[in-house]
Amino acid sequence: MPLWPVYTGTEEPHDRVTQLPDPPPWRAFDGGPALLSPACEDDTVSRDRQHRAGTYRATPESVELVNAALVLRRPLLITGPPGSGKSSLPYAVARELKLGPVLRWNITSRSTLQDGLYQYDPMARLYAAGKSAGRRPSSGDDDGTPAGDALEDHLRLGPLGTALLPFERPRVLLIDEIDKSDLDLPNDLLNVLEEGQYEIPELVRAAERTPAAQLMAADRETRVTVDRGLVRCRAFPFIVLTSNGEREFPAAFLRRCVPLHLRRPEPDQLEAIVRAHLGEPDGETTRLISMFLERGSQGELATDQLLNAIYLSRVPGLSAESREALAASLMTHLGPVAEFHDF
Repeated sequence: MPLWPVYTGTEEPHDRVTQLPDPPPWRAFDGGPALLSPACEDDTVSRDRQHRAGTYRATPESVELVNAALVLRRPLLITGPPGSGKSSLPYAVARELKLGPVLRWNITSRSTLQDGLYQYDPMARLYAAGKSAGRRPSSGDDDGTPAGDALEDHLRLGPLGTALLPFERPRVLLIDEIDKSDLDLPNDLLNVLEEGQYEIPELVRAAERTPAAQLMAADRETRVTVDRGLVRCRAFPFIVLTSNGEREFPAAFLRRCVPLHLRRPEPDQLEAIVRAHLGEPDGETTRLISMFLERGSQGELATDQLLNAIYLSRVPGLSAESREALAASLMTHLGPVAEFHDF
């Protein structure tokens, strides 16, 4: 029986993602053969990511819209002020739903769609072919191509390309700061996000000679099979796109996303965040929270500024004057300070 919500915003991992309702008919995908989903991350290997996932505190609105994105098989577009937890949310979802390591694509003004899908290094292949010219290889491809000269040896799937592999369970992909991209990237993403598939032209051209290519993925040590250059998902990935609101997006892009705006944490939520990161608040911590809220009413602040101030306040040997000065320096406003006038 399908459940709502599948993602609850709690810290307890579970397998309810298997009880997701069937996708809408226009969002059903049938890529194959099915790949086993990767195991959850080991705490000793990715302690920072596990901490980020375990300390995230979801709001009721974020829980509802995460579930909407999961059921509709649509990307989640998150906006909000710095430090509101935009990039932490996908780690929390992956941890609770046991969806394995989060794939991450950090966007810059030079990022292109191909960067996210796959990387191909033709110069490295040319160099490898030159080195092996005139030598008889001891092993290689069935067609006689020396090992290391094959096309597939110089292709590697990117984070988006890996997320769209036909995994049994959805992968989690964070596309961070999409608003920093070139103007064309959101439009370039439209077809891939709508169809849940993409082609690798270099493999399509070589399909007659090499119909099945073995490629390295973004986060796997073992190779995956790509048939005739086409990658098509099976379970549409849970894709989170974050934006700091530095630009507007095309309407065609927006209507394909589930929008979520994260607001500045309320006092009780802020205290819960501090407790999750640094334990039960003491008197000094409570004072710094009040200071943060007061300064936050005058201009933009990020939650990690408060966490840094609290952590420093607990370092032995700091005088009260030093703690006060450091807190004021760390809680510097990130934008214009509001002006207040007496009338």
